Amino acid sequence: MVILLRTLLGILVAIAAATIAVPILVLADLAGGGSGWGLCPGGLSTCSTSYFAGPELAIILLGVLFVMLGGSALCLRALRKHGTRQ
Repeated sequence: MVILLRTLLGILVAIAAATIAVPILVLADLAGGGSGWGLCPGGLSTCSTSYFAGPELAIILLGVLFVMLGGSALCLRALRKHGTRQ
């Protein structure tokens, strides 16, 4: 049971770290002349995204981040509870 909880905790932390890295990677792709992972298909010079594209992306990323961190907190609580029984 402990191994399963530790594995789940590692997966949740990895997903949270990847979620934090997404905006940095998108900006680096745009700065290098790319499409920003599909955010600006024609590149930065012809980018015509909607006014709400940035805030929408931020809300989605923050939602995923809070869910992953909440799941991590629950895993840590379960690990502490399981560890005191032995």
